[in-house]
Amino acid sequence: MTRSILPGILAMAATVVASNILVQFLFGQWLTWGAFTYPVAFLITDVMNRAYGVAAARRVVVAGFVVGVLCSLIGTQIMGEFGPLVTWRIALGSGLAFLTAQLLDVSVFNRLRGGAWWRAPLASTLIGSSVDTAIFFTVAFSGALAFLEPANDVSWAGEVLPLLGLGPQVPLWVSLAVADWGVKLALAILALVPFRLITRRLIAGVA
Repeated sequence: MTRSILPGILAMAATVVASNILVQFLFGQWLTWGAFTYPVAFLITDVMNRAYGVAAARRVVVAGFVVGVLCSLIGTQIMGEFGPLVTWRIALGSGLAFLTAQLLDVSVFNRLRGGAWWRAPLASTLIGSSVDTAIFFTVAFSGALAFLEPANDVSWAGEVLPLLGLGPQVPLWVSLAVADWGVKLALAILALVPFRLITRRLIAGVA
């Protein structure tokens, strides 16, 4: 089993590392480049789930979580222009969001795996991505949770601005979350194509 899912573990590790690096670089006003790589983690989890089952998918998730924790710990020790590249709130939000959302993805996928081929990956990714975004941005930037790391000033994230520059007045972090969520939803739909192609090949190889 371990040998068969090793490519999945390596792919998940590479995705997590790449996302932790790319999140440092802005893409426009509301996103970072990491927003485009991180959703691949859901594709990897769903492929492993379809091809090798729930236990294999959970092992891949745990491997990704461990890599993510290591990346966050390293990031807290690297000083940037405004302090550590990764604050403890961001590290906590990232780890909690990843583990919760990915395990939820695995469970939802498993419940729907007997239906149409696209239903399980689409529903599980949409639900998992939504939970991931909600947990991460709330834990990392919400002023209501400032007690988690009092020394970390996240007042900039609470600046009230029009939603995505156009909508009602909301804290900046809400606009960042909505933009991130939108990318995840779009990629969840696009990921159905590689999901179908990869799982067909893997299942044929297993058979």
